[in-house]
Order: sequence, then structure tokens, then C-alpha cells
Amino acid sequence: MKREILAGLFILGSLCTMAQDAKKIHQKAIVIDTHGDILSDQISSGIDIGKRQSAGNFDLVRAREGGLDAQVFSIWCDERHGFKRAIREIDSLNSLIRRYPSKIALVTNASQLRSAVKKGQMAAMIGVEGGHMIEGRMDYLDSLANRGMIYMTLTWNNSTHWATSAADETSRKEQLKQKGLTGQGKEIIRRMNELGVMVDLSHVGEATFYDAIAASDKPVIASHSSAYKFNTHSRNLKDDQLRAIAKNGGVVFVNFYTGFLDSTYSRKQADFLKRHAAEMETLTKQYDSKYKAQAEIYNKYKSEVEDMRAPLSLLIDHIDHMVKVMGEDHVGLGADYDGAESYPKQLDDVTGYPVITAALLERGYSAKTINKILGENFIRVLKANKGR
Repeated sequence: MKREILAGLFILGSLCTMAQDAKKIHQKAIVIDTHGDILSDQISSGIDIGKRQSAGNFDLVRAREGGLDAQVFSIWCDERHGFKRAIREIDSLNSLIRRYPSKIALVTNASQLRSAVKKGQMAAMIGVEGGHMIEGRMDYLDSLANRGMIYMTLTWNNSTHWATSAADETSRKEQLKQKGLTGQGKEIIRRMNELGVMVDLSHVGEATFYDAIAASDKPVIASHSSAYKFNTHSRNLKDDQLRAIAKNGGVVFVNFYTGFLDSTYSRKQADFLKRHAAEMETLTKQYDSKYKAQAEIYNKYKSEVEDMRAPLSLLIDHIDHMVKVMGEDHVGLGADYDGAESYPKQLDDVTGYPVITAALLERGYSAKTINKILGENFIRVLKANKGR
């Protein structure tokens, strides 16, 4: 009995020590998330993300609590919109920065990022999610770069006339006249290299993926993608793609969305929506919006939604696999917060980043490697593209 008590005390002491170590590592690290979708919500709802919000996944108050030092704000719109919508979202970020200049600053390179963090400000960056927003025009590409764009995702789910998306290469492959980059697409890649805008390969089809790597003279990124090994979703990256990005010197930032992490989620989600189909139909008519109806259904049946969430360990499995395939210099975090309806347990919002640090430490990762995953790998690839 005495031995059992001593063993228990030893285990408890070890856990306490590990928790303290994780806290120290997290506090010292520069924690960076490469993809957050809150800006489109800020425009549609008028919320002030400078203050604590009861809904959504991000605000400046919770970001500080989670030790998040830098955020790439996604500029997103669907294929019905373009350049004007992108500018409006950038303006909304600048408005936030003007309201809270001591809390957040716009940065466009690695040195500015480190300076902002040193001053206690969140380093805010701009990532454009979808090449359709340049509307095929080089002057629009230049304009977005001048406004602070640090990366552009070549496609969203929709293809452009110069690049094909993962969604289209998978579900519409028989209808596509051409896959991959066109000549104009390669010119756009070259111009992005000249401007120091990172080429983002999340969302693109495999043909576009390999064409873009071949066309780029600088390291590429995948700002919010997960591992195909665990879930054969078209948005996830196969091991050969991971190796290609590592060989290029780029970085993959792991997406937190349960639907990309967990291969069983799509079936669970379909069963959930089927159970509540009648109510969903009524709410869709009431709001004239399928998305608003779905949000209300998810909020109403919280226990069912909770049961569908992936365990934290599965996210760590994705990270761990990428490190094994690519090496520790090529993996980071791209949560996709406010861009999906489900995230792993313990990762409700941006306050959850410390649990990732603790989980990586428990897996045997060193403080040096954890620092790379949390932010240093992003800083390296940003510097490689910007030159500073």
C-alpha cells in the first residue's frame, strides 16, 4: 500500500512538473495561427472583436489569454464576390487596429512581427483565401500586396480560369477542360514571388499543387491543411505532397476542423442533420439562410454536437505524422477558427492553444521543436519570401 501511495505521488509530481514546463514553454514561445476567418463575421454581424465575445472562436481578449501572439486574418468571400469584398474586409481589420492600437498592429514581415510581439501587441497579418479575388488582374494582385497581403490561397473551393481547386479536381474532374495552372497562373506565381507574397496551396487540386511548386522560386505554404493519412478528404495533403513542400522549404499549417481530422465525422454529421431535418427546413425558411439555420441547430443540440468532436489526441496525431514525414522545420498551426462548425475537444476557441503545447510535450517533443511548430517555422518561411 505504501509503495502504491509513493508511486501515485511520484506520478502526480511528474504531471505537475510537466504542466509547469508546458506553461513556461508556451509563455516564451511566439505563438502564431496562420488562418482565422473572423473578419467576414465581423462585417456581417458588426461585432467588436476587440472585446470579449460570447460566441465565435476569436477576439483580442481571448487571444491574449491563449497566448496567441500573431494571427493571419483570412480575407474570404465566395465566388460571387471579388476584389471589392476583399478590400472591404481589409478595411475592417484596419478599423479594428485604429480602435485598439495598443493591442494590435498590422505587420507584413518577420522583423515587424517580432517588434509587435515585443511591444505586447498582437501581430496582425492579411491572407487572401481565394485567387478569384484578384479577378484575373495583375493590378489587383499588386493592390492587395500593397495593402499588406502576405499570402494568397490560389483557389478556394471554386476554381479560377487560371487554377483548379481540390473540390473541382475531385468532384468535377470529368467536366474540367484543363487541370492545374494555365500560363497566366504561372505568371501570377512569378509575380507573387516578386512581391514577396507567399503561395498558399491549401484548397488547390493536386495538378495545381505540383504546377505551383514547380513555378515558385520561393518556399510555399499550406495555410490550413491536414493529413490525408488519417482522413482521405480532398482538402487534406497526401504524404508525397507533404514531402514536396518540405523539399521546397515550405511549411504546412495543420487545420483544426474536425471534418478534416476525423474520417468518421462526415457520417456523424449527416446522421445529426437527418435527425433534425424537419426543424432545419423550418429554420431555413424562417431565416432564408441554410447557414443561420444550421448554426441554430448546432447551438440547440450541444450535447450531440459535443459527441461528434474529435479528441485532441487526433489533432496531435496529424501534427506528429507531418513532423515524421516532413521534419520539424516544416509544420505549424492553421486553426481555421470561425471557418467551421466543429473543432477538437479542449479547443473551443483561441484560449485553447496552451493545451497543444502540453500535448506535444507529453508526446516527447523538445521545447525547441515545440517553438518551431508554434511559430518559428512560420517566421522562417515569411522571411524567406519577404527577405526580412
